[in-house]
Amino acid sequence: MTHGLIEGGGLLLLPRLQVQNANAISGPLTWGFPAPTAFTGFVHALERRLRDRPRDDAAYLEQGLGGVGIVCHRYHPQVSQPAGRRTQVFSLTRNPLFAGWKRFENKPAAIVEEGRAHLEISLVIVVKDLLGRPEGEDWAQAAHEVVQGMRLAGGSVLPARTGERHQARWLELPDHLSDQEHTLHQLRRRLLPGFVLVERDDLLAGRLAELRSELPTANALDALLDLCRLTVEPNCPPPGQAVEVVWRARSKPGWLVPLPIGYAGLSELYPPGVVSNTRDHLTPFRFVESLHSLGEWVSPHRLQHLSQLLWHAEADPGQGIYRCRNRYVETSFIPPISASHKDAAP
Repeated sequence: MTHGLIEGGGLLLLPRLQVQNANAISGPLTWGFPAPTAFTGFVHALERRLRDRPRDDAAYLEQGLGGVGIVCHRYHPQVSQPAGRRTQVFSLTRNPLFAGWKRFENKPAAIVEEGRAHLEISLVIVVKDLLGRPEGEDWAQAAHEVVQGMRLAGGSVLPARTGERHQARWLELPDHLSDQEHTLHQLRRRLLPGFVLVERDDLLAGRLAELRSELPTANALDALLDLCRLTVEPNCPPPGQAVEVVWRARSKPGWLVPLPIGYAGLSELYPPGVVSNTRDHLTPFRFVESLHSLGEWVSPHRLQHLSQLLWHAEADPGQGIYRCRNRYVETSFIPPISASHKDAAP
């Protein structure tokens, strides 16, 4: 992808997916909406399922899938507020309710410590295969049926509701940037009302520079907490003036959220089978910790390029970095072709 241009054959739109009991704790510091790694992993699992299909199957895919756009329409965390408390707690369950090793022993099972949430989301997935219009529509419907039997972020994808609004769509991906912008204009209408998750590491770096100008020992975590918390501060009138002090919440440049984006290595990359009790003995193993960045929820009508919508998985085993990347900031400085044409018109 160069200069905001996406390479691929088309786009798969999975609209209004309902996910039940998705994981709401995606990192050690935050809880809420699932991390982008859950959605890139879902696309990878979907690609493997479609590639394993027979060639004569309608859902067969040869070249694979690319980036994924994440749009949230509804989010319902499974929490409650106990009486007399101001904080919320997760609604935990016992699965099963009784776990006695004998029939007559009704021993309560342990509580499963997990945070769950119900989601209504839309996914925009880049398809590398070049398909025609009728063939692409049939493939999108077949892929949508496969998706309904999968899990996303640990939650179950519910059966699709009836109606044209909830049917999968196939959008051809042109080769020119101006034509892709026209495709984005058509796509944005189908994503409303909703919010797109993008990465704003530029705001995090800017806030870190401001904090270090006041406190040289400040780090990136201090900047992340400062941007994401609710800060109530007073106005600062000049000394000697009788001005009423007003306390207000500090304004933010957008709907900012802390965002787990991947993992960083803590150890060397061990060969397969060296570390005991791993998932399998065929994959190299490395101890890692979570990587955090800053995300923002933006309305789809604010997007100018398709590349601003997509998340991609990137890995650098030499540096020990495994993360998801979104190019919202990189392509924000590229003027849209349609706007430049309007400016050049007499």
